[in-house]
Amino acid sequence: MIIWLNGAFGAGKTTAAHELLHLLPGSTLYDPDLVGGELWKMLPKERLAQVDDVQDLPAWRRLVVDTAVALLAEIPGPLIAPMTLLVQQYRDEIFGGLAARRIPVQHFLLRPDETFLRARIDQRAASDGDAVRNWCLGHLPQYDAALGWLSADAHTVDTSQLTPRQTAELLAEAVRRGEGVCRIVQTPPPRAQTLAAGVLLFDDRDRVLLVDPTYKAGWEFPGGVVEPGEAPARAAVREVAEELGLRLTGEPALLVVDWEPPTAAQFGGLRLLFDGGRLDAARVEEVALPGEELRDWCFATEAEAEQLLSPNRVARLRWALRARAQGRALNLEAGVPVGA
Repeated sequence: MIIWLNGAFGAGKTTAAHELLHLLPGSTLYDPDLVGGELWKMLPKERLAQVDDVQDLPAWRRLVVDTAVALLAEIPGPLIAPMTLLVQQYRDEIFGGLAARRIPVQHFLLRPDETFLRARIDQRAASDGDAVRNWCLGHLPQYDAALGWLSADAHTVDTSQLTPRQTAELLAEAVRRGEGVCRIVQTPPPRAQTLAAGVLLFDDRDRVLLVDPTYKAGWEFPGGVVEPGEAPARAAVREVAEELGLRLTGEPALLVVDWEPPTAAQFGGLRLLFDGGRLDAARVEEVALPGEELRDWCFATEAEAEQLLSPNRVARLRWALRARAQGRALNLEAGVPVGA
């Protein structure tokens, strides 16, 4: 298990974590900052110039998960991770990766009132210098902007007038009560190339329905991996029923077959998109999401979808919309029509 202590830079996460070690037998401090520091040393300056923070590196997010897995293979746990995590997509990627490896996460937000928070940050200047103080203060707007999703996702502990020991005592009690448990679907990571089937559903303005998974970054088409022995079209219908609570009548028409090549981080495989047709207002009202798997859904124009989807999915959607308009399926490789 991982106990993730979140909050603003300077909120006292690390000091509380050290106190918590004494209250939870067998616990170990796990600092993802150390992972980032070593990664930062190894990457060329040209790559580092492309990001503002080590958390923006996909390699950091993967290594945070992989390092936790390696540590828990050596020690019983829990791991206590005092780490500010303010980008929800990064939270999804890391916590989803841990869930896929059957590692539960209890997520806590240490949230002192702003007056107390600023006072603590000012106190750090005496020992850590003005540069650290300015870093903490400079990230307060990002923290404030993230409070909406943080408060909904994590168990909040008001630490305004608490010592680190008192904070740790409250955290230990909350851990034992099972507070802050992140209920994320446990999707095992693939071990080989996969066959996946997605479905495009439209509203009366021809906007496409997209969903926001809790277990990985970015938005997606409704759909999922085709089970062994399952017909892809039937898998698409099954996934729509499981993810949206909608029953499709008949088998949807195929729009695109896209071969996604393997990379260093992904196995790739075949990706199919089917036409699920148009949803009227009454059917839209029937949409019901499984909370452990999907956080939200929306209808998006093609231009809006480009801001939500990954580049390979944007290309797949673009050609699927053209295939739908032409009334014929298209064969793609890496998002490009074969022979184009």
